[in-house]
Amino acid sequence: MGFVFRSRAKEEKAPGADKATVTDSHQPRHPEAPKGRPTPKRSVAQSQRRSVANTTMSRKEAAKRQREERRAALERQRQALASGDERYLPARDKGPVRRFARDFVDSRFHIAEWFLPMAVVILVLSMVQVAQLQNIALLLWLVVIVMIVLDSVVTGVRLKKSLAERFPDENRRGAVAYALMRTLQMRRLRLPKPQVKRGERP
Repeated sequence: MGFVFRSRAKEEKAPGADKATVTDSHQPRHPEAPKGRPTPKRSVAQSQRRSVANTTMSRKEAAKRQREERRAALERQRQALASGDERYLPARDKGPVRRFARDFVDSRFHIAEWFLPMAVVILVLSMVQVAQLQNIALLLWLVVIVMIVLDSVVTGVRLKKSLAERFPDENRRGAVAYALMRTLQMRRLRLPKPQVKRGERP
């Protein structure tokens, strides 16, 4: 009988003990009591800081690598404009159609390529306070404009016909305008550099 009473006494005390344990968990922790989680070691904290620093350096290295690649691409493009290397030319200059258009223009003499020098001469003559020279300058200006227009029309018609014969299945859109804009530049200043001589058939 004594054993049964002791067992019941333990069972009645057990819920109270559990309740006390739950109640105590909500009480504020004493300052001198141990923390609920261990403080990270110094080596762990240092490794975390090191990983953050490595991430920052990786971003800097990636940005530096991108700048270097961009400079290398620009240098390749500059060399291609001088040599005519199709692999690294800008998109507007790539392709057999654009190359033929350039060669077609570069193999001929065009009045438009001397437009800027002639315009400077005409401007100087028009500034001289002599009526006869001003009249000559005006006449020269009209003659130059008419000759450039006629030369551009003839060049455009011939180029369009040649492109249709050589590249019937290629996209020829904009090639004639591209070539006519090239005629306005002096031959030695054209980019990509001319790859054919005057009189040489493209």
